[in-house]
Amino acid sequence: MSDVLAQHHLRVHQFHGLRPGPRLLVLGAVHGNETAGTRGIERVLAELDAGTLRIVRGSVTLVPVTNPLAYARGQRAGERNLNRKLQPSAVPQDFEDRIANRLCPLLDAHDALLDLHSFQGAGEAFVMIGPEDNEGTLEPFAHAAMEERLARHLGVRRIVDGWLCVYEAGVARRRARTQAAGRTLDADPNYGVGTTEYMRSRGGFAMTLECGQHEDPQAPEVAYHAIRQTLALLRLAPIELQPPRQDHEVLRLVEAVDRLHADDRFVREWASFDAVEAGEPIAVRHDGHLLAAPAAGRIVFPNRRAEPGQEWYYLAQPSARRLA
Repeated sequence: MSDVLAQHHLRVHQFHGLRPGPRLLVLGAVHGNETAGTRGIERVLAELDAGTLRIVRGSVTLVPVTNPLAYARGQRAGERNLNRKLQPSAVPQDFEDRIANRLCPLLDAHDALLDLHSFQGAGEAFVMIGPEDNEGTLEPFAHAAMEERLARHLGVRRIVDGWLCVYEAGVARRRARTQAAGRTLDADPNYGVGTTEYMRSRGGFAMTLECGQHEDPQAPEVAYHAIRQTLALLRLAPIELQPPRQDHEVLRLVEAVDRLHADDRFVREWASFDAVEAGEPIAVRHDGHLLAAPAAGRIVFPNRRAEPGQEWYYLAQPSARRLA
């Protein structure tokens, strides 16, 4: 797909069952270099076209490439990260704003979202879910049981929550740091809102499935299996629901750490969910300051290519959350 073609349309495939049921949206390539979801969706589309898979209830909307410009360029973003501060724009400023003006109404029109991603470093696939039911101001929610049940059936072992809370705290620290240095930063607490957070804010339920490392040949299979399990659980297609795994590890994100300088470095090559002990060295700042784990847990999304001022890695700890 050329840059020119990519900037003109968003391709959406929609299937309506003849009986009432929930409305499911499945997204691939929200980040253009994360293609496992695209390949998984294409496989499901081929089955639907061949008649070996049928949608009998509700509706299913499949978007193989959600950010076509980034996908055409083979990179994470076209002009900015589509999965941050996702909202409609009266006066769009960039390509991702124009996509958001089509994507947000699409999200509004559905009850459930499965957003398929992958990650840069080595590591095993995992799913990110929303908060427990609450009436707070940051991310009020009432469908935790449904998200938990679906997460258990997707076929992955690790389940992670806490995204928006830890992201908001990270933005607050970044804002305080840059203001102290005489610079400005987007102070909007909604900067951490992506597809799943937007869907929950509109009354639906959603999850992000990280299907594995970008180039892992098994990642598209993870995506494909998850789509079919979601269709089965929501009873949208006559597919047998496979039993859930019994070995789940539930983690909660507790801290986001930014890279501050181009010479900041990790003490070793980390993979997502590598275990860390309390006090274990993780990274060294350019001035020699050592960053150590405050408690036993795991490192998540370590990104040695992070730009200064952006997220470098996250820390997670075991959660006491009991899954539905």
